[in-house]
Amino acid sequence: MTQTLAEKWQSAFLKIIQQHEYSPFLKEAALQERLSDWTKALTSVVIETSKSMGWQASAKGHYLQMLPVARSEYLALDVMAFPDGKKRWRFPIAVLELENSNDDDRIAYSLWKVMCVRADLRIVFCYRRSADQGSRLISFLRGEVIHAMGLINRINLEGETLLVVGSRDSSSTFPYGFFKWWHLDTNTGTFHLL
Repeated sequence: MTQTLAEKWQSAFLKIIQQHEYSPFLKEAALQERLSDWTKALTSVVIETSKSMGWQASAKGHYLQMLPVARSEYLALDVMAFPDGKKRWRFPIAVLELENSNDDDRIAYSLWKVMCVRADLRIVFCYRRSADQGSRLISFLRGEVIHAMGLINRINLEGETLLVVGSRDSSSTFPYGFFKWWHLDTNTGTFHLL
């Protein structure tokens, strides 16, 4: 069976995180709830994952000169990845938000932001102390953001959307149990675990 782009990205991420120098920092920052450090380490892992997919990516601290206007962040998104090509103004293949806030509305805003951008893959990383809190967050986001789109807009949405929720109580199985990967089914408007 052919993997979707989201599944390919998840596999690449898990491979990179097992060997990347920032992985121990990412785990430790999550355990100690130093969420700005968590975001910094996660950004580096996400950039390396994008490179392993054959993409170029921009993010804070990762300047990209591929487009005619060179930036570290485009459209105020944390990470934007572009496929190789010859066009000067390429559209992103992936957009990512790495939200370190505990506020559900801040995470909803991050999801809303990536949903507003045309891309093959949209990902929001966030963090909760426990997996139960992550499940409640998924329900909240479904009701607040996904259902706000309306049925026709949701069904016509192109690309895939992932919510990746890290949880402290699953740190013993880092990275596999630590990250829960929720994939949006645009037909039903629900998130399912990958």
